[in-house]
This record gives sequence, structure tokens and C-alpha cells, in this order.
Amino acid sequence: MKRNYLKYPGIGLLLLLASLPAMMVQTGCANIIPPQGGPRDSIPPVLIRANPGDSSLHFDGNKINFSFDEYVKLENVQENLIVSPMPRITPVVEYKLNTVSVKLKDSLEPNTTYILNFGNAIRDENESNPLKNFTYIFSTGAYFDSLSLKGKIRIARTGETDTTLILMLHKSGRDSAVVEEKPRYITKPDGNGNFVFRNLPAGTFYLYALKDESGGRRYFNSNQLFAFADQPFNTAGKNDTITLYAWSDNKKAESLRSLNFQTPGQRRGQTQTEDKRLRWHTNLMNFSQDLQEDLILYFDQPLKKFDSTGISLFTDTSYNPVKGYKLSTDSLLTSSTIHVNWVENTQYHLILNKEFGEDSTGKKLLKTDTVHFATRRKEDYGQLSIRFRGIDTATHPVVQFVSNDEVKRSFPLKSADLKQDLFVPGDYQLRILFDRNQNGVWDGGEFFGKRIQPEIVKPVKRKITVKAGMENEFEIIVDSL
Repeated sequence: MKRNYLKYPGIGLLLLLASLPAMMVQTGCANIIPPQGGPRDSIPPVLIRANPGDSSLHFDGNKINFSFDEYVKLENVQENLIVSPMPRITPVVEYKLNTVSVKLKDSLEPNTTYILNFGNAIRDENESNPLKNFTYIFSTGAYFDSLSLKGKIRIARTGETDTTLILMLHKSGRDSAVVEEKPRYITKPDGNGNFVFRNLPAGTFYLYALKDESGGRRYFNSNQLFAFADQPFNTAGKNDTITLYAWSDNKKAESLRSLNFQTPGQRRGQTQTEDKRLRWHTNLMNFSQDLQEDLILYFDQPLKKFDSTGISLFTDTSYNPVKGYKLSTDSLLTSSTIHVNWVENTQYHLILNKEFGEDSTGKKLLKTDTVHFATRRKEDYGQLSIRFRGIDTATHPVVQFVSNDEVKRSFPLKSADLKQDLFVPGDYQLRILFDRNQNGVWDGGEFFGKRIQPEIVKPVKRKITVKAGMENEFEIIVDSL
């Protein structure tokens, strides 16, 4: 029997409400909320299988396959992959889906332990999570070499670490080997500058470190950071942990880049190629002269002609000549220093006659140049007193005050106490330079023919803040090297 729901309006309403969800889904009228995603995948790929297996003995193949639990990719594999001993021909590394394959293009040596360290080259396809320092080892003989050599690497000029350096072991002790030959073994330092060569055979090796941006594994020019050990190592003997100190010979380029130059007459946006005149700069900061510093002029190119009478210094608005100042130049005529007993809170005017000099490219000033600046007030400074506990003055220490990685001031320490009545306020990191030749500045090493190590700088962990108009007293404990 057909029912008439109009006679029962309450029942009809209930049936209508019950059918709404289905109607909304079918007609697309609902506000559909997509499911929320889970946390980001942060797990690197997991090795499922290696063929041949890891730690294989009597290895005689030329191809290795690695299978992972997910799709993978390779990034910067030539920069990351380290094969030890280093082959003459670099292996070919390829990937497809969840597999990485290595084709060995060089003949394997008998009874030799080989290590493949992929660094951070192997990553998952979606999130690029690296499988850090993935290592595979095999031997062409019946055993694995098990000797090791440990050490740490520092930058001599700063005492800091640089994890981009590589450590190298050579079999030859000739100086030219680092230029003409690839090393036998390579490793990289960790985040603290520590390194270790593992699975070495018994033998004598020569240890070096290098900034290897080209990937050539050789010491091509003096601008590369470079370090060497004084003596060779016999891996079968007892070897203490060694510290290498790296340096480069581009000290002048580094110092020029670190200066906050102020150039008279330079237009905003003007490039050096557009400016056909002799270029020079000063060490003034915001056109303010430190009462305890000399005024220094730097030239972009060495001068081939220089007339000191073409440089004049005046004071006040009446341009009174300053008396008693001295002017000196470096041996290459790349800078000139004006030594003055400055008067506080005073206006000065430095004037360079257009004929005062000519650089090596033949450029001169197009007209007379003038720089106006003022000296600081004494109340702009703070008093500084530091006692250094544990310092050995026989090592000729020089304390360096560093801000933004620039050495702002330095003082030879003749005793454990340093006192300065006028010191520029600011936050400073301290370093101790062990000034072997007592010239007051850091000097790099010299390798070829002389094997002279660079001077060493040790950073002091504690930072200090010097405040203006105050007596700033500190006690610094200098740890032994």
C-alpha cells in the first residue's frame, strides 16, 4: 500500500534530514577538508643490500651495487666521494630508482684494503635527507689493514677550524710531490677539526692538508690554504695526535678585503673600470680618527713614483700645518703611513697633490684630493685592564682584539698585565699570537725548500665588552696549547 507522507509531516522531515549527507556528497555541495599530512620525512635512506657484500675479502670485481629501502639520488658525488687508496681513474657512480652503482675503472692493487666514503652524496629522492658518511670497505687480499693516524687541523692565522680542508697522505717525501702527484690516502675533518685515517697499511707517510676547491688534490698555488707535518709518520709505530696549522700567502689580499674603505670623491655605483684615476683608500672609520692609531693610505696598485712632499696634513678651519708628523711607506709602495701625535676632538684635513704619485698602471690623480676627518674625544674611550693567567711571555705573545673577524688592536705582552688608558669601546674576541719573529704581526709559513711553519694564533674562549667612560677590568685564563 502506498503511503502518503504529506499526512505525516514529522516523518517526512526526519527522512529529509537523514538523506542530507548522501545528497551533499553526491552533488558536491559539501565543504570537503583534505586529510592533514603527517610529519616531514627526516629519515635518510637505509641500505638493504650491497653486492658484493660489505667487508668482502679477495675482492676481484669491478662493479658494486647498493640497494636502499626507498628511491635515492646523488648530489655532488665527485666532491663527496673519497676512495682510499686514491685511484688513478675516478670511479663512475650512477643511480636509478633505489639503486646506486659504482663502476671501478682502475686496476685494483693486490692485498690492499679499499674504502669508499660517499660523504653526503646519497640522499632520498623526496626530502633530500643525506645518508651521512656512508662507507663501504673491501680487500683484495685475505685480511683488512687496521692501522690508523689521528690529528686535528686549525687555521694558523685565527686558530679556528675549517671543515672544507682535506687531509692527505703521500708516500713520497719530495716537496714537489704535493704539486706533481695525487695523494695516496685522503680524509676530511669533522666539525671540530679532528680527523682520522683508518685501515692504513704499515708504512711511512707524509701528512699534508689542503683547500681543494678545484678537486685536483694538489697544491697548485700559494692562495690555497696549505699545511704540512714536520716529520713523516710510520703507521706501525706509536704516533701522538698531531695538530696541523694551515695558512695561505694572500695576506695582503685578505687584509685589503677586510678593511672598511672610505674613498674620497667616489660616486655611488661607480666601478673601478669606470674610474681612470689613481685609486687610494684610508683606514678611517666613519671619518673618525682613533687617537692611538696611525692614519694609513692604501693604494689599489703599487706606486712606481712617489713624492712624500705631495702629502700634507692640516688642522682646524684655518688649515694650520701639522708639525712633527712622520710619513713612511712599505717596501712595495702599496701603502703609506702617517705617524701623528693626535689632538683630541680636533678637525684635520689630509691633502694629496695630484702629482704626489703614479701607480704601476700609469694612473695619477686627476685633481688634488682632500679628506676631512676629526679625532675622537677622550671621554669616548674606556680604560682597559686585563690580567692574563697562565701566559708564557717567553713565547713572545701578542694579544689581538678582534671584531667582525678583523684585528682592531694588538699589543705585545711583556708581562701578565695589560693596561690601556684609552681603548675604543665595543665587543671583542681575544686571540693570542705567538710572535716568533717579534714583528708584531702574524706571519705565514714557507714550505718549498725551507719547511717553515706559520706562526700560531690561539683564540681565547672568553669575550669582553669595553664600555666608554668606565674602568674595564678582566682576568683571562690562557689555556696551554
